[in-house]
Amino acid sequence: MRQCFRIPSRVSLFHRLQVGIHSRLRAHGHHWSLNLTTRHYAQSSKAPSDLEKRISAIPLERFRNFCIVAHVDHGKSTLSDRLLELTGTIQRGGKKQILDKLDVERERGITVKAQTCSMIYNHNGEDYLLHLVDTPGHVDFRAEVSRSYASCGGALIVVDASQGVQAQTVANFYLAFSQGLKLVPVVNKVDLPSADTQMALDQMRSSFELDPENAVLVSAKTGLNVEAILPKVIEHIPSPVGDIEKPLKLLLVDSWYSNYKGVILLVRIFDGKIKAGDQVVSFATGIKYHVGEVGIMYPDQTPQTVLRAGQVGYIYFNPGMKRSQEAKVGDTYTTVGSENIVEPLPGFEEPKPMVFVAAFPVDQSHYQHLEDSIQQIVLNDRSVTLQKESSHALGAGWRLGFLGTLHCSVFEDRLRQEHGASIIITPPTVPFKVIRPDGKSSIIQNPADFPDLGDTTRSRHVAEIQEPYVLATITLPEEYLGRIIELCESNRGTQRQLTFFSATQVILQYDLPLAQLVDDFFGKLKSATKGYASLDYEEAAWHRSNVVKLELLVNKEPVDAVARVVHASQVDRLGRQWVAKFREHVDRQMFEVVIQAVVGRRVVARETIKPFRKDVLQKLHASDVSRRRKLLEKQKEGRKKLKGMLVSCPSFSSYFMYNVGQMLTERNLGFSCR
Repeated sequence: MRQCFRIPSRVSLFHRLQVGIHSRLRAHGHHWSLNLTTRHYAQSSKAPSDLEKRISAIPLERFRNFCIVAHVDHGKSTLSDRLLELTGTIQRGGKKQILDKLDVERERGITVKAQTCSMIYNHNGEDYLLHLVDTPGHVDFRAEVSRSYASCGGALIVVDASQGVQAQTVANFYLAFSQGLKLVPVVNKVDLPSADTQMALDQMRSSFELDPENAVLVSAKTGLNVEAILPKVIEHIPSPVGDIEKPLKLLLVDSWYSNYKGVILLVRIFDGKIKAGDQVVSFATGIKYHVGEVGIMYPDQTPQTVLRAGQVGYIYFNPGMKRSQEAKVGDTYTTVGSENIVEPLPGFEEPKPMVFVAAFPVDQSHYQHLEDSIQQIVLNDRSVTLQKESSHALGAGWRLGFLGTLHCSVFEDRLRQEHGASIIITPPTVPFKVIRPDGKSSIIQNPADFPDLGDTTRSRHVAEIQEPYVLATITLPEEYLGRIIELCESNRGTQRQLTFFSATQVILQYDLPLAQLVDDFFGKLKSATKGYASLDYEEAAWHRSNVVKLELLVNKEPVDAVARVVHASQVDRLGRQWVAKFREHVDRQMFEVVIQAVVGRRVVARETIKPFRKDVLQKLHASDVSRRRKLLEKQKEGRKKLKGMLVSCPSFSSYFMYNVGQMLTERNLGFSCR
């Protein structure tokens, strides 16, 4: 007999659902009013956590905002871990380099993106709110360091006891000094057998005029004497200046993109306070937003009820900010209605790209996937400039601008690791300035757009060509000074200054063409000094130069993706290298292949690949001469068709994958940290 079931009514199901939800929420301490009939949802304010109660009890006078700056591989991230463990922000013995969020940072052992974290430290029975910023040490990411200084009142300047003061240490010191930051010297890695602590202290005193008595000698790896750092921070670094009673004034320090929340802003509160539900307006764009959530990094995003003057934290809007271009770093925000009262902050200077490459998918069918991958990374790294480009040889692609060669390599690694993209990267190039007879000038970023000076019609419209120079600062042991001067002179450098800042260490300053710097200059520098030299550079000026466009022709057809702008003195050497390399990766064909490196109308170098010779007359014995001529003409026509197919053949992509790609590996980057 069929079983009979009683189906409960919809009302009873809703009633059971409502009762169940009420009981679960009461068990977790929440009080909700849920009315399913009217569909009304109301939530009371969430009770503040113990962390927030401790923070709210700390006055502004006990806030300290500081960053850690040093040369590459001097132990900034490891020291950050020890400080977070000391304050109880993270558990001891956990994940290493917790503030390095990217896979490429952990793989290479470098910091690419400045990361922040708030800490509570009890000193002499009183709680202090400390805000820490771990900054990159590489010159390519100097803009990250500059932005970090804006949110801080002081800095820990860290020096490796075994290596002493190096180039980026000097650059970071002068940048911090110019912004009026208080500096606390820290000598790290004192436990190493090769450590020379006294040398490091003497260099810091002679170079920076920092008192060795205030220096803290630590080993971040073992935790030796790390507990002495934070009392020094509290003693020497001043508390931030601000007034909670004034209208809101906050500075946008950094931003990143979340697929669920939109653009998340890292902000420094100068005056007033901000909480969820406030309506704020941007001075740069004039767009108004409703604040959805505020919080601090502890070390991950930890929501708070309010952020007040002196604090550094994050905010995001509801509805979210969907376009990252609206978040202009250095922008000032205030509450709606206070625009005429609040004076905007000066902000930051946007970093300019100094190295340009062309990027193409290995397979053109993957173009859309690669475009989506590039756009996602650019959302979180807006120092990359992006412009679409096409090549007759490699198809559709992009021209990307980077702050340096390491920045370019990190971007490429992120594409491969995070998005599984297969990409061809051309050799790095630098921009050039073309000045016309009427005084007008234009910047050429793509070598394919460089004017052909061999053409008299075009050369008549060019009065002068300039290339960018940089001021390079090299620190090295005195015994290698002769080799490095020779290296700089061979790279068209002009000496600016030579300083002995200790008995064995030298600071050497040269004006160098940026084009020479990106051409594996740092690799040559490390080889000449057995790895003891360090390099820092800053943008200098444009100088007149004798530069020309070097092109590669395959059977008299130009290969646009390979074109480069080089100095006239390097044309012969590079031309011979090009044709020899390209010949290795072009298969022998049924016709003659001529590979030429040319400058204007002058052929610099040439390689010829002889054709296979098929005897089409072999089967003919006593045939008529017209039959022989017909077969030879047919063979000739076939060879003409094959010639047009060479530039798009797989061997051309092979050339890029195996040769050009090698120029951007870590070994040849010029600024590898190992």
